Amino acid sequence: MMDVGNLVRNEGLRRGTRPETIKTYIYCLNKFFRVCHKNPLEITKRDITDYVDYLHQWNRSDNTINVYINALKFFYENVLNKKLTLKIEHKRVRKQLPTFLTKEETQKLFDAIGNFKHKLMVKMLYATGMRVSELVSLKVKDFEFNENYGWVREGKGGKDRLFVIAVKLKKELLEWIAANKLNADDWLFPGQGNTHVSIQTIQLIIKIARKKAKITKNVHPHTLRHSFATHLIENGYAVTEVQPLLGHNSLNTTMIYLHMASPELLKVKSPYDSLDKKGV
Repeated sequence: MMDVGNLVRNEGLRRGTRPETIKTYIYCLNKFFRVCHKNPLEITKRDITDYVDYLHQWNRSDNTINVYINALKFFYENVLNKKLTLKIEHKRVRKQLPTFLTKEETQKLFDAIGNFKHKLMVKMLYATGMRVSELVSLKVKDFEFNENYGWVREGKGGKDRLFVIAVKLKKELLEWIAANKLNADDWLFPGQGNTHVSIQTIQLIIKIARKKAKITKNVHPHTLRHSFATHLIENGYAVTEVQPLLGHNSLNTTMIYLHMASPELLKVKSPYDSLDKKGV
């Protein structure tokens, strides 16, 4: 029997695919073959379309269905070199504007956290715009305090990128490192044992703070990333300046924050105001 998992893992590593993506593909493919009891080499396009229909019947989201399609395309096109799934179309996912906090709500969230470490982690999420997975992976050596910047190592897409150290947070960060006697190779935010703090811990901190601050919006770590980008745009920075800080490959991905920024803060005026009043 073909070892699908090992084949996908080996091909993914050769192509530089992120470990999380490889793991997801293997999970999806294992589920597919548990439903479709066939040798992988005997699978037809009809088998795949039937499985997509099966996912629809089970009310799987369009995003989830697209992940399964990507996994199948990767396996058959890249591992087995078969053109079997080329005409399987991705579901068009309805784009929604992400939730973000106003500046007042952001401050209320911070004020609702009493623990110094917990508050510093949440402040860092907002101040840098990094993903929570990137935050927990920070090490002391990733900071260039004299230059007021740091490095996200192997962020999404396996790329390094620069982040700005907020001037108001610099002192707190240095105090934290000194108080905990952290060395260059230590995690900035240590967890249990020899590892870093968990993503789940930060998620829980934000969940509790949101309730305490009586914020009605659905707030999670990524909300602070959205807030970071939106507030930068509102503060007058160009999308091209925000893009590298978020680590976006496409400018179009960053452009969404233009739609979220406050027109008042952007000083956007209606074209009606520029009409010649004499002609109205």
